[in-house]
Amino acid sequence: QVQLVESGGGLVQAGGSLRLSCAASGRTFSRDVMGWFRQAPGKEREFVAAITWSRGRTYYADSLKGRFTISGDNAKNTVYLQMNSLKPEDTAVYYCAGKATFIQYSDASMYPDWGQGTQVTVSS
Repeated sequence: QVQLVESGGGLVQAGGSLRLSCAASGRTFSRDVMGWFRQAPGKEREFVAAITWSRGRTYYADSLKGRFTISGDNAKNTVYLQMNSLKPEDTAVYYCAGKATFIQYSDASMYPDWGQGTQVTVSS
């Protein structure tokens, strides 16, 4: 089992920035892929970004490339999501998730481990 704890959410004005953190504990060696997803009220959970520890590669939702950056600190077992130029439509609960392999990395149903989520609200 892997435990994931997100932090860093909050209220920000449009155009502002936030950095989310996801601290992992437990059997972290079994989870090569860490992903960020988000879910807005009344909408399905959607893929934001993912990173692979072994290859150091990153993947993004096409619509978010250039504004969001995922990174990781292996020594701290922590993954970050830097969000810039935030828009009101970025308002959602952001979740951190972990899985063993990068196959289907954008499919939320393939991730067995999830954090509790952190709320991000962008005001216009």
